[in-house]
Amino acid sequence: QVQLVESGGGLVQAGGSLRLSCAASGRTFSSYFMGWFRQAPGKERESVAAISWSGGSTYYVVSVKGRFTISRDNAKNTVYLQMNSLKPEDTAVYYCGATRRNVGLGSTYDYWGQGTQVTVSS
Repeated sequence: QVQLVESGGGLVQAGGSLRLSCAASGRTFSSYFMGWFRQAPGKERESVAAISWSGGSTYYVVSVKGRFTISRDNAKNTVYLQMNSLKPEDTAVYYCGATRRNVGLGSTYDYWGQGTQVTVSS
């Protein structure tokens, strides 16, 4: 089992940047496929980005491609989401997820963090 803790959310103006972190417990982080999701008020949770076990493959939803970058540091048991050129429509609670399977941008993750709020003002 793995426990996930997100951090780095906050309030930022449109066009600004934030870097989210997701720290994982345990010694088998490199065996987990990791993803970032978000959920805006009144909307379903959507996949934002995902990264393979070694970081060699990354996946992005079209709406964030070119603006967001997912990365991981297996030595630090942490996955990151660098968010640039933020837009008001990026406002949501952001969650990280972990699974041992390659699910790409799917949502069938086994473990979830508690989320961190990102608010982008216009």
